[in-house]
This record gives sequence, C-alpha cells and structure tokens, in this order.
Amino acid sequence: QVQPVESGGGLVQAGGSLRLSCAASGSMFNDRAMAWYRQAPGKQREVVAIITSDGDTSYVEPVKGRFTVSRDNAKNTMYLQMNSLKPEDTTIYYCNTPLRIRRPDDYWGQGTQVTVSS
Repeated sequence: QVQPVESGGGLVQAGGSLRLSCAASGSMFNDRAMAWYRQAPGKQREVVAIITSDGDTSYVEPVKGRFTVSRDNAKNTMYLQMNSLKPEDTTIYYCNTPLRIRRPDDYWGQGTQVTVSS
C-alpha cells in the first residue's frame, strides 16, 4: 500500500500564497491524470483541479485564476500553486487520481492543512 504524500500546507494571511506538493508512486502517477481535492469539516471531498498526463488542466470555478496545477513527470510529483488565498480556502488538501480513472490501489494520503486567516 503506497500512499501519496502531500506537503506544503501552512498558515497564511488572506491574499497570500502557498505551494502544495504531491509525491506519488510511479504506478499511480505515470501516464495518468492526477487531481487535487479538498475536504472541509462536515463536507464531502471535492475536486479542485485536474491535470492530464499531457499537462492539460481544469479547475473548479472558485479557484480559477488563483490556483495553478502542474506536474513533474520525472519526479512523479504534482504541484498546486495557490495565490490570492481566501479564508474559504481553509481546509485539508489531498491528491489522487480523478474518480473516472481511479483504481482500487489509488490510496488517499494524509493530506496537508491549509489555513488562511482573515
């Protein structure tokens, strides 16, 4: 069982920036789309951004223009650059594959906490 490892979270003031990283196994990452998710307490986990194996990206409306997803295929690592952070971005961020291609061995990691103060 190999879980991805998310890192880079922290406490930042509104308007600030953070860069999250997701280090995954080759079996999860190679030639596959990857996604960032977030889950607020009491709410369902939601997708934030998706990046295909070719680098095409898509975002949910609340983060468009503020977040940028990228990947380094040589390092099996995905990133999420978060700018102009808002208090409503506060939650735990996770990475995994998009649901439509998820396999039973695509495990969830521990996530990384992002806290944005007003």
